[in-house]
Amino acid sequence: MRLGRDALAGITVALVLIPQALAYAGVAGMPPIGGLYAAALPPLAAALFASSPYLQTGPVALTSLLTFGALADRAPVGSDAYVQLGILLALVVGVVRLLIGVLRGGLIAHLMSEPMLIGFMPAGAVLIAASQLPAALGVEADQSDVIAAAADAVVSPDEWQLAAVALAAGSLAVVLLGRRLHPLFPGVLVALIAGLALSALASYGGAIVGDVPAGLPKVTLDLPYAELPELLVPGAVIAVVGFAEAASISRTYAIRERRPWSADREFFSQGVANLASGVSGGYPVGGSFSRSALNHSAGALSRASGAITGIAVLAFLPAAAVLEPLPKAVLSAIVISAVLGLMRFGRIVSLWRVSRPQFAVAAVTFGLTLLLAPHVEQAVIAGVVLALGVHLVRELTLRIEVTTNGDMLIIRPSGVLWFATAQDLEERLSGLLEQHPEVTRLRLALDGLGRIDLTGVMALHRLLDDASAGGIEVEVTGAPPQARGLLDRYQRGKDALS
Repeated sequence: MRLGRDALAGITVALVLIPQALAYAGVAGMPPIGGLYAAALPPLAAALFASSPYLQTGPVALTSLLTFGALADRAPVGSDAYVQLGILLALVVGVVRLLIGVLRGGLIAHLMSEPMLIGFMPAGAVLIAASQLPAALGVEADQSDVIAAAADAVVSPDEWQLAAVALAAGSLAVVLLGRRLHPLFPGVLVALIAGLALSALASYGGAIVGDVPAGLPKVTLDLPYAELPELLVPGAVIAVVGFAEAASISRTYAIRERRPWSADREFFSQGVANLASGVSGGYPVGGSFSRSALNHSAGALSRASGAITGIAVLAFLPAAAVLEPLPKAVLSAIVISAVLGLMRFGRIVSLWRVSRPQFAVAAVTFGLTLLLAPHVEQAVIAGVVLALGVHLVRELTLRIEVTTNGDMLIIRPSGVLWFATAQDLEERLSGLLEQHPEVTRLRLALDGLGRIDLTGVMALHRLLDDASAGGIEVEVTGAPPQARGLLDRYQRGKDALS
């Protein structure tokens, strides 16, 4: 019974994964068969080590976009050289994720701040949707500048192919309305079958998928290793940024169902999946939120469902040639429907009311992602650096509230008192005592401090000792629990430090 539910869920996901794999391969600039190869062995390999029982691995939209950005300037899109670079990139991503998992570095995923992701995700979705607009309208387009190509296609209605527009609109409607009818409605599969049928019966004259070699993937390691140094940075970016979706899925279901989850183990499983994708002719893969949700809704109980998904795709590969007549307009609609949910621009705006610096992180990341396309990995790096910079500025800023009450001077610092801000507190207090010669009592209210390091503790003791030596009565209130222990330990051992 348990295996039966996993089998049903795994096959259900495979029926969605096959058309999505074709569609996402186009986003990555890879041939359709590359998408199918990335959908076969990776889910099977990931299932052997995954932490989450529901996570479904394979081609995903944002990882495909990052792949295109990493490779677009290195070889003609879709060429043999491009395909080999995509395979090599999958191996780089796999090794990076494996290392992170083995070294228990799962916390590295948290370097991607939420505001950075809030800015990157919708911008990436815009780029992905824009890349699909020309095909949805039946217009030939240059892939190097997706925004310009999409704009040219939209403002040239005389070049639109009505059959392509109708197929794209119909497919989009089927997928979106199907979701409203029932979570398990196979809208993507229905759109694919309808597209194939119409292409065959109506002699469709627009762009089609074309050559899709039938047969199982062949293991290959004959790759352009001389290009490896150029792929290390984009590979590392994909390894970390692409993990965000898998982490979000796994963490969500772990909390809902009170199951244990390990980021390190998930990194390892996703690393193995990418290695499997690389050696079998695929490209970088990740965890899919939509397919994992479908897997859960279809009744999956264990990681076996992911393995069965991979086996189902492998079983389909000998018959993959049946997809050759599929109109590209249908695939475009499938991709657009998948990224519409990522276009959450309101989240960026809402940050303005919560935190202006974090709004800046999201807004700058959003803008740079669009501006630097297709090299979106550069925007991700810039967003991470900016987020760390905002955090560092806050850590370097010690806010000091000063009040007086008769002959008492009350100082309430807030922020973090550490070696970078301790000097600021000392200088400020010295100046205040000079400005208020009438003061005979000093109160240091430390309840606004989040953390105090040893340098901060030593600075506090110097302040207290100097004030006492000057005839000022001193009291300290509200020290954080961590700081109280450090203050006591310092007091007991300060003779050795002085």
